[in-house]
Amino acid sequence: MRFSKIIVRKCYIICGNHIFLVTLHTRVYFDDYFVFMTTDEKYMTMALHEARLAYEQGEIPVGCVIVADNTIIGRGHNLTQMLHDVTAHAEMQAITAATETLGGKYLQGCTLYVTVEPCIMCAGAIGWAQISRLVYGAPDPKRGYATFAPQALHPKCTVTSGVLADECRQLMQEFFADRRK
Repeated sequence: MRFSKIIVRKCYIICGNHIFLVTLHTRVYFDDYFVFMTTDEKYMTMALHEARLAYEQGEIPVGCVIVADNTIIGRGHNLTQMLHDVTAHAEMQAITAATETLGGKYLQGCTLYVTVEPCIMCAGAIGWAQISRLVYGAPDPKRGYATFAPQALHPKCTVTSGVLADECRQLMQEFFADRRK
């Protein structure tokens, strides 16, 4: 499936003594847009898409994708309200999908992209799955693993934080502002 967006631009064209207002409609495919992004930003954008799906369903907007060899093998977003399950976090959904895709419980050589720093439970699952790399957007100083259990990840797992952090943080802030109305 190719994602696309229509961008509308208005511009003025001067021709002799006449000025024309022209509206241009351009379809931009995310594949084209991704050309200008780093690999981490590309996959974090896809995780943000998952987070927006959660938002639309009234779930806390956290999204996750797992990548192996430049292919998404698992994706997920929070489903705790829908499933009445406190363990149905985005990371848990994506890990389950990825292990089913690969047919095994270990995800060595895989990168997990998540919009918000994982909680302790999810960090433990990331560690047990032996995920090689974790990339997250916004930090979670109240419930994030780094504050409470920094050793929860597998010892060989590398961590990159702050990828598209502003966009990830903004989505969370919008969600909770809407909930307070």
